Amino acid sequence: MAVGALGRVPDILVDEDLQLTLFLLYRLHYDGIVPGDEEWEWHPDILAARVILEHGFEAALRASAPQPPLPTATRDDVARALFTLTGHEHNPGLALFVARAASRQQALELLVHRSVYALREADPYAWGIPRLAGRSKSALIEILTDEYGDERVERMHSVLFAAALLAAGLDGGYDASVDAVPAITLASFNAISMFGLNRRLRGALVGHLAAFEMTSTIPSRLYSDGFQRLGFDDSVARYFDVHVEAGFARERSACRDLAGSLAEDDPGSVGDIMFGASVFLSLDDRQSAHLLSSWADGHSSLRSDARKTTELDPITVREPAGS
Repeated sequence: MAVGALGRVPDILVDEDLQLTLFLLYRLHYDGIVPGDEEWEWHPDILAARVILEHGFEAALRASAPQPPLPTATRDDVARALFTLTGHEHNPGLALFVARAASRQQALELLVHRSVYALREADPYAWGIPRLAGRSKSALIEILTDEYGDERVERMHSVLFAAALLAAGLDGGYDASVDAVPAITLASFNAISMFGLNRRLRGALVGHLAAFEMTSTIPSRLYSDGFQRLGFDDSVARYFDVHVEAGFARERSACRDLAGSLAEDDPGSVGDIMFGASVFLSLDDRQSAHLLSSWADGHSSLRSDARKTTELDPITVREPAGS
């Protein structure tokens, strides 16, 4: 069935059913989706279907993401190549729009899109810890330590984002937005899960994280400005501010200590490092284009019936389960 499904879709990256299926299959490896039956995580039929869909997904990513020139396998050359790839700050058009012109409803939609990753922030990258060694493992752990709050639960980025959602009047539970976001948003998260759960793609995981870190500082500052302009609670801007505070030191660590060290220790990983970085940029561009084009047409960027943004139903507050 999985093979047949792949053969019927022109673009798996924007196919709602296949991306949701992949998302749910990966979800089994996080907190599960089948209450009371943990054995589904390793059910052989489930894994077989996931592998088939992953092959199609990976092929689509390799075909659609630009192929940057490959640097030599040294820390400095890999760092320079990544800076060249991301040096234009990855066209922060969406962040600029939010900072200067987005409506309150559009800003809320941005939070819904980001919740798919941000409520589980850093988790898919953590799969890389046992798959790396030496300097790259140490660099990854250093980056993730900050993501997880440096031993302070209240500073965990996922916790900060959940607080931001509640302060903005949205549901802070993880399942609240999955049905609302389009396939391209799920694809962005699915790519990290695929890279993290497949040891052979550890280079792509590292490159993806490096590109993510190297393009987050300026957009995060702009997002913070936008939410402050719109009068949101300070805790919303705070989530973005912590990414600004991490700043350029994290960028250097990600590109040189993480990606560059992996390249030196495993020269064969250079191609996948650049591939992972390119995938992040490509999917982020497509997701940003979806939001901006939807808003330019006066429509919601979420999975609605293309109702006018001004006609969207009011967003209601629902406390997450267990609160």
